[in-house]
Amino acid sequence: MTLEVLENGVVIRSYSSKEVKGFKSWPGGPGKLAALPAKAGYNRFTWDFRRETLPAVDKVFVYGSYAGTLVAPGTYTLRLTQGETTVETTANVLANPTIKATAAAYAEQQEVLAQVSGAITELHESVTKLRSAKEQLSAHKKLLKGKPAVETVLTLADSLLAHIDAWERELVQPDQKTFQDVINFHNRLNAELMELKDYVDGPHPTVTAGAKARLTDLMTEWKPLAARRDAILGAEMMAYDKAFKALGLGAIILD
Repeated sequence: MTLEVLENGVVIRSYSSKEVKGFKSWPGGPGKLAALPAKAGYNRFTWDFRRETLPAVDKVFVYGSYAGTLVAPGTYTLRLTQGETTVETTANVLANPTIKATAAAYAEQQEVLAQVSGAITELHESVTKLRSAKEQLSAHKKLLKGKPAVETVLTLADSLLAHIDAWERELVQPDQKTFQDVINFHNRLNAELMELKDYVDGPHPTVTAGAKARLTDLMTEWKPLAARRDAILGAEMMAYDKAFKALGLGAIILD
């Protein structure tokens, strides 16, 4: 069974009655995703008015919340699916009556939150992708060690590993294990973006000038790092792939 929340026809949150198997969190990591109750009889479940939970980087501590951002007041579609049966209804999210704010203020808050959340998602997914590449490169190095005519490939592998490590160090801080570690191991870009998200993501929709300036600063910092990622995934990995294929090795390499 699934429950989807849609905004203008786009799914912004989804829940499932199937719990994620083997889920393990860590200090500073995301919490376990809520599962829909699906026992026979009457069940109750509450949407927390938030968008999808943000992705994390495995075992990386972040002093902040991975929770998706709060939605703005408006009409949302709730879609419940069980097998081939689907039912829909709408829900009106009302503005807090004690807060005086315009529709334009809510719209600007949502725009800023979308930018920040999008950057966090892209950053974390990029780090995870390049960590996977690092594992494969390290495995190749181990398998190729001592074999003839592999110097070029090993040199390219070492270069890629060094570039990935240097790039990652500017995005996440793997040496932090508790909130106190920031004293010795300073936050990186992902933690700064997470802090900005949590600051803007509140019941009062007005985005301060300071928050806007900080967003500009962080996006300016992220742009060249994204370009470095693209260079690693593009020209550098293509050169390595070409050199590796030139060795003419089979899919299985035995020591």
